[in-house]
Amino acid sequence: MLTREQKVETFRALHERPGAFVIPNPWDAGSARILTALGFEALATTSAGYAFSVGRVDLPDTLTRDGALANAREIVEATDLPVSADLLNMFGRT
Repeated sequence: MLTREQKVETFRALHERPGAFVIPNPWDAGSARILTALGFEALATTSAGYAFSVGRVDLPDTLTRDGALANAREIVEATDLPVSADLLNMFGRT
């Protein structure tokens, strides 16, 4: 596994090179593994994907901070790729 620092450097390099890159949104560990196997260079969590996977709508009051963080952790632990996290409004009211 890459260290956190190595993932940061990898993610930074993707942003600094010429052109664009595609960053797909896994909704769980399984989809993260599939997207990694397909050759993507980074992943980004999705609040909508997480919400829909647990039978909720994508609104700040329908998801918990702990649930969103647990989902992000599962995705990060499932891949060696850098992962950007969509944490809604950062759960500032909690």
